[in-house]
Formats: sequence, structure tokens, C-alpha cells
Amino acid sequence: MSAGMVSPKRALPPLMTLSEAAASRLQTLYETNHAGQLLRISVTTKGCSGKAYDMAFVDAPNAGDEQVEDKGVRILIDPKATLFLIGSEMDFQSSEMESGFIFSNPNEKGRCGCGQSFHV
Repeated sequence: MSAGMVSPKRALPPLMTLSEAAASRLQTLYETNHAGQLLRISVTTKGCSGKAYDMAFVDAPNAGDEQVEDKGVRILIDPKATLFLIGSEMDFQSSEMESGFIFSNPNEKGRCGCGQSFHV
């Protein structure tokens, strides 16, 4: 490459994707109990490993929120959480004992024993 040429930037993975189950569950929530709202995801300082996912339904985005749309469903990401979440997938799982959203995050280096927090 000659002087003055800029090397092409490596493509970043999507900020976050949704599994089919997560998209379906969110679509149901957006059409019923949380009509007119959006799910906002942030990362808080919490637990024995240091970080935890925090989700809340909000009426409008905050200034600077990233808006992610996947499988026809839109979610918001707190700008302070983006570096922790790049490349993550949100899933929804349900069993006889519990149901909820879970994250598959390639940035996690480990989780606490109870599974409530993670570190990067």
C-alpha cells in the first residue's frame, strides 16, 4: 500500500441481534402490556462479577441511545453500554420454572456463580 492510502476499515459486528424467540416475545409485549413503549437495555455495576444487564420499558429514547432493529423489532441501547454489548444476541427462553431474556455476549470473560452478573 502506498503512502497516503487508507487501509479499509474492518466491518464491526452488529451492536445486537435478536433471536426469533426474543423478537416474537418483544413483539407480543409491544402489542399488549407495553404498547407505545420500547425496551431499553443498559449495563449497570452490580453483583459479584461487576456488570449486569438492565432492561426497562420506556416511552421514548434518551439522548444518544442507539436504536437497533432486528427481525422487525426495535430496541434501544444505552450509549454507555455499547462497548459491552457489541456482537451480543438477546434470546428469550421459557421453562416450567422461569422465563426471561438472556444474553449471549462474546465480550464476557466470565460470570458469577449465581449467573446474575458478568465481567469483560
